[in-house]
Amino acid sequence: MTDIFTGLPELEAGSVWLVGAGPGDPGLLTLHAANALRQADVIVHDALVNADCLELAKPSATLEFAGKRGGKPSPKQRDISLRLVELAREGKRVLRLKGGDPFVFGRGGEEALTLVEHRIPFRIVPGITAGIGGLAYAGIPVTHREVNHAVTFLTGHDSSGVVPDRIDWVGIARGSPVIVMYMAMKHIGQISANLIAAGRSPDEPVAFVCNAATPQQVVLETTLCRCETDIAASGLEPPAIVVVGEVVRLRASLDWLGALGGRALAPDPFSSRILRNPA
Repeated sequence: MTDIFTGLPELEAGSVWLVGAGPGDPGLLTLHAANALRQADVIVHDALVNADCLELAKPSATLEFAGKRGGKPSPKQRDISLRLVELAREGKRVLRLKGGDPFVFGRGGEEALTLVEHRIPFRIVPGITAGIGGLAYAGIPVTHREVNHAVTFLTGHDSSGVVPDRIDWVGIARGSPVIVMYMAMKHIGQISANLIAAGRSPDEPVAFVCNAATPQQVVLETTLCRCETDIAASGLEPPAIVVVGEVVRLRASLDWLGALGGRALAPDPFSSRILRNPA
């Protein structure tokens, strides 16, 4: 069998690769990501990178933790970026491994710009973002022909830790049938109130997917008006992806992980709509 890494690029000494590790399952790593893991001298990784992914590193690689978790002591972003510069200047093959995709609420752009500032060669390796891959593991598609032709991805807090005041909640509530939120659990009460005030139905389906695409994955289905109460009662904690919209109803039919464990899947909840409106 041909080596699957044949022909893939070399992680050169003195350079940095900014790589997305996907939402959790090591099987969702790209070939470029796996290739980087087997070459890197130093791996600077986030808290959201699954430990099983790090098992693919070469035995001599040094692992440096650079994770940020809300409400806990965390390294400053500028310090992380400058650490990448320092390691590259030492002649190391540097892998900056980030959960999900480095350019989707991952601050990979900031790190890359620091490398540009210091003239460090780099490569960007996209990953499967949790807002797509994590929801797929929960059996929730971000788009479905009978539900939506648009989807909005947003973050639940800004750099100061509060709900971003620049988000146009009215515009999103009116224009996006499906809303996928990162880092939103802490402020879900305020966010749900904003959406209801902007015109979304209090009974609209909401799902929290915690520890997506890992063996610890848990999914809580609720509604916009009950989500704050239900998530508090559940005892669940971040990391979580939150999705608002009718696509949540498809989980009853598309929970493929649940089906592997014996769950009986329900008929398509939108089948009658499809019959009334054939393509």
